[in-house]
Parts: sequence; C-alpha cells; structure tokens
Amino acid sequence: MKVVIAEKPSVARDLARVMGAKEVKDGYITGNGYAFTYAFGHLIQLCTPQAYGYPTWTVSNLPIIPSEFRLEVKKIKRDGKQIDDAGASKQLNTIKELIAQAEEIIVATDAGREGELIFRNIYYYLQAEVPFKRLWISSQTDRAIKEGFANLKDGTEYDSLYMSAKSRAESDWLIGINATQALTLAAGNRGLLSLGRVQTPTLAMICSRYMENKNFKPQAFYKIQAGFEKDNIRFKATSTKIDKKEEAETAIGNLAVGTEAKVIKVEAKETKEQPPLLFDLTSLQQDANKKYGYSADQTLSIAQTLYENKVITYPRTGSRYIGEDVFENIAELFQHLAHTADEEIAAISRNLIGAKLNKRSVDDKKVTDHHALLVTEEKPGPLRKEQQHIYNMIAKRMVESFSDVCLKDITTVTIDAKGIELIAKGTVIKQYGWRLSAEQVDLPDDDKNIDDQDNENAQLPKLAAEESLEILSLELAERFTKAKPIHTEASLLKAMETSGKEIEDDEMRQAMKDCGLGTPATRAATIETLFQREYIKREKKKLIPTEKGIAVYQLIKDRSIAKVTLTGKWEQKLEEMRANKVSYAVFMKHIKDYTVKITKELLQLRVAIQQEEIKPQQKGKIKCPKCVSGNMLLFDKVAQCDHYARGCDFKIWRTLNGVFLEEREMKSLLEKGKTSILKGVKNKDGQSIDAALVFKDFKVSLDDA
Repeated sequence: MKVVIAEKPSVARDLARVMGAKEVKDGYITGNGYAFTYAFGHLIQLCTPQAYGYPTWTVSNLPIIPSEFRLEVKKIKRDGKQIDDAGASKQLNTIKELIAQAEEIIVATDAGREGELIFRNIYYYLQAEVPFKRLWISSQTDRAIKEGFANLKDGTEYDSLYMSAKSRAESDWLIGINATQALTLAAGNRGLLSLGRVQTPTLAMICSRYMENKNFKPQAFYKIQAGFEKDNIRFKATSTKIDKKEEAETAIGNLAVGTEAKVIKVEAKETKEQPPLLFDLTSLQQDANKKYGYSADQTLSIAQTLYENKVITYPRTGSRYIGEDVFENIAELFQHLAHTADEEIAAISRNLIGAKLNKRSVDDKKVTDHHALLVTEEKPGPLRKEQQHIYNMIAKRMVESFSDVCLKDITTVTIDAKGIELIAKGTVIKQYGWRLSAEQVDLPDDDKNIDDQDNENAQLPKLAAEESLEILSLELAERFTKAKPIHTEASLLKAMETSGKEIEDDEMRQAMKDCGLGTPATRAATIETLFQREYIKREKKKLIPTEKGIAVYQLIKDRSIAKVTLTGKWEQKLEEMRANKVSYAVFMKHIKDYTVKITKELLQLRVAIQQEEIKPQQKGKIKCPKCVSGNMLLFDKVAQCDHYARGCDFKIWRTLNGVFLEEREMKSLLEKGKTSILKGVKNKDGQSIDAALVFKDFKVSLDDA
C-alpha cells in the first residue's frame, strides 16, 4: 500500500477522488492501492523551553540554546498549562498506523518550504524509515494531479528545501524566545514584549516611517507656470523649483501676460512601455490592498481557496515568470478566458488567440519552486465577491502580460521666457498595446510626483525651435515638500520584498527577492502577528503603530534585531541553503552566536516602560482566579495575570457587555464572582439594561437574579 500524506483533509479528499480511492475511514481514505491521509497543518512542533527544563522566565536561564532541537506533538494551553492537542495526537496515531503498513510514502503536503517541513517533522518524530517520494504540482486540477502522480520525484531531491525550512524554524525559535524573554525581563516584567527575527524589523520599518512622517516639516517652494496656445491647443509650461519666495517673485516680476517667449528646444522620443510581469503572491497582495483594501492575509486566504477550488495555480509563489513548457500551453488558457463572464478579459483574450505573444514574463531561469500565478483551464463556479475580485485580477494580469508593448511619443519642449526656463511635456499614445486592458490602480496623492503633474499636458501642438509664443496666463504656484507617506500594507509588502530598498523596476525587484524580509508565504502572517501583539492598528489603509509598538521600537531601534538588512541577509542564506550553497551547521552556528549577542544586549537595557499601554495602572491587588498565586495587572484594555512568565495565560477584557470595569468592579468580579449593579449593560439583544455581571467557570454572563 502507498500512503499519501496531504496537508489538510480537503486536499486528501480531492487527491483520493482523482486517484480512485473511495472508502472513507476514520482519518483517511483508502482504495486502488492507496491510503490518503492528512495533517491539520503543523501536527508536530519544536519543543517549548519547558521541555528543556526552563519552566519560568528568569535572567539566569538566558540564553536558552538547546544542544539539539527536539520535536513534540502540537500543544494547546489549558488552565495555564501546555498540553498535547488531542486532535493532533489522534491524527498522528492514524498516520503512524498507516506508515507501519506502507511500502512507500507519497508526500502531498503543499509544494513549498513550509509544506516540506510539515511532512518531515511528522516523518522524523515517528522515526519512520519507509522510503518516500514527492508530489510536486503547481495546480490542483485533475490533469495536474494525474500528471504529478505519474511523475513523482525522489524525496531526497528536497532535502535541501527541508534543511532550509528547519533552519528557519529553529532560528525563529532561538531569536524569538530569547529576545522576547530578555526584553520583557529587562522592562521589569510589566507586560509581554514580543520580538522576532522578521517581526521586529518589520515593526521598525512601520514605526520609523510613521515617526519620519509625523516629524516632517513641510518646506515651501515655488514654480512659475505660464499658459500658451497654438492651433487652438492650450498648454502650460512650468519652471524648475525655486526655493526662496523672494527669488520667485523677482523672476515672475520680469514677466507679464502678453510677454513673448521663445521655444529653445523640442525633443520627441518614442518610448516602449513593457507590460507588467505576471503576479507573484506579494505583488498580488500589494495590488489587492491598493484596489480593494484587502489585507495581505485576506488576499492569501482568498487565493488559497481559489487554488483549492482548482481555478488558479499555486498562490504562495515568489516568481513572476513562467517557463517555456508552461508558455507552450498558454494559448489554451486564452481560449478558456475568451468565454469568461468578464467582457473586457474575454475580448482581449480573443484578440490574443493566434497572435504573437509578448514573452517578457517567460524565463526558465527565473522560475523558482513554482511559476507565476495563472488561472487554470477549470471554469469557476459561482464565486463570492472577494473571490471574483482576486480571480479577475489574476486573469487581467495574464492578458496584460502577454499583450503587446504600449508605444508612446513623449515630447518635451523647453521655452525661454526672459531668461526663465519653462518646460512643457506632452504624451501621445501611438499604440495602446497592453494598456487596452489596464485598469490602473490609483496611488495615494502622496505617491504622485508633483513635477510630472505640473509639466504634463494632454496634448501639445506642433512646435519648432526659435518659434515665438505669447504668454496668455501667468501664475506663481506655491508648493510644499511632502513626507514619505505612512505605510499601507501595499507599501510595506513592497518594502519587505527588498529589505526597505526603494526599487521601482519590476525585474530589479524580482532579483532582490532572495534577500527580502520573510517570503511571499510568510509576510502576511508577520503583519498579522504585529496586529495580534497590539503593536500596530489600521486607520483606513494606513498602518499606525500603537503606543506599545512605538515604545518597543524606541527600545530596540538601535539594536541589531531591528536591522532590516541583517534579516534580509539571513533570508538570502536560507535561499542559498536550499540551493546547497550554505550548510545547516554553518548557518545555525551564526544564529546561535547572534542569539547570545542580542540576548546580552537586551538584558543590559534594564529599562522601565512608561507608555500606558504597556505599564499597568494597578493600584491594589486582585488575585488571579486561575493560578491563585498571581495578581492581575490592569492595562487600558485588558487585565492579565502577572504570572504569565510562569505559565498562567489568564486575561480578561476590561470592557464587558459594553461597560468598562474600574479596578473596584474588576476585583469584585474576579474575587467574589459578581459585580455590583452596573448601568448600561448590553444584553444578548443589544439592549442597555441595569444588571450585575457574573464570573463563573471562567465565563462572564449577566446575573439572572
């Protein structure tokens, strides 16, 4: 029997259906010589510090560096204790029993770094010795699954991918656990201050941009704008920036409406604007955030669902290219899209059938584990609005990417007005090419270049050097320098992709991807972690650091753990490990040495955090109802046991049923089990009533009495 291990039940069911296995058992499906079973994501995890003999957070324990990392069943917290996840244990036993009967294992977890780690952790934890092969596919269509099973890869081909994944997990463990404990202890144990290998430099990018924006002082500058007309075509020309108002006023004082100006130079240049590259996950997340306001995590979740529904290819890709083999079949996809419900996509797809296709996005050497995002030949059924948006974005980008270039004639006219140089620009599109399908994402005003706006004209008349023009209008325009805008998820993803370097060119950005912060698959989770830690919040599309986030940033901004370039170099080394250019031993020695260094740095801070969101407002003592030995710390939004470092995870919101509990009422609720009669309490129907709150079995409810 061949045992196939998928990453989740839905995928196992789909694989089983395609391969003819129909008998459903408890935890697997069998038939046709196969048994299809599954994980629930990570069934196995790296052991917690408690497993190595470090149950509490103390300075003397740090740094915690296991001589050898061990694995354990996924844990959950219950009553302040870490216990095995019962569901994970049960499924693990099912997998163990199946492996005992297996002649071969087929690895069908997601074809990427994380999917490889999920399988290998199970395999090594169970001490399995059965040989395994790898199913490596880029879409979940029936055809792709059948072809994948017909062309299974030797499992050892992915050893370097596993070592890269193992190194990433262990380095995150070492830096995250030690840095978090060190900073929390250094800050007086007043609240959990979480740090991480990727999380912390990402927070630093958000905070530094926010501080730069808020502290920015706009500087005024001036431009002279003159209006002209020829052949019934009106246009404007603008001077370069003049810093001082007096100089600008003197210059414009020499001019007047009716003054003659002379054309000095006319430059006409044809430019080819290449179509955009195909989407990888990060660029899809950026555009979805700009266009629809979707978070990175939301876009990934939608794309994953579309992938599992077989209508797009593997979403967690870091490549914006396809290989020649995929390109050979791209015409089939245009045949498919020619009948899609979106008329614009359908019309352009019909035009591409039989046409010579643009091959800018075709390059075998630039395809990594998976090629760029494409739709598949499967016709989507009814989709939710968000799913339709993402599907259409991918389909539209496909027809754009394979369309012809956009040809423009850009004319730049230089005019002399009594010694003042004025510039006018006009653009004429000769061939729309891919822009026939382009629905441009509007950038925030802060991202637009004022100089280009001032000089740009919809149309220019035919002009020649030495020609005289009469000034018909004159204006001294005051402008102000602008700060770099506060990060949105779109701009943050762009910055993470290149370790903060400002690179606009698609292909240059693609070349930088190996030394960005995290990977396309992990960036969304990193951003979500910052929300969960209450380090950042959303204001419309903007990412705003909280007081707690700013406080942590101020503590670590000059420390190496906040340096974007360092984390980018680590990511590059992990990619090199996958390519067998760096060994696990060398990389992990560097990480362990760094862990010792950063732990020492953070412990030496010995700081007291002043921000209200971190410093509790505790005035008296409230016993923790869970561990009893701890006392509750009162923060702005929550009350939390001060023994969290010893394993007690009890916390409770301070606003319950619409009423904020002051210290006296919180003490009464947690120690006596009941508050006094409170005004404006919301019942289950949302009505405001006067009632007491009751605390029983760690749940809060309204007093029925």
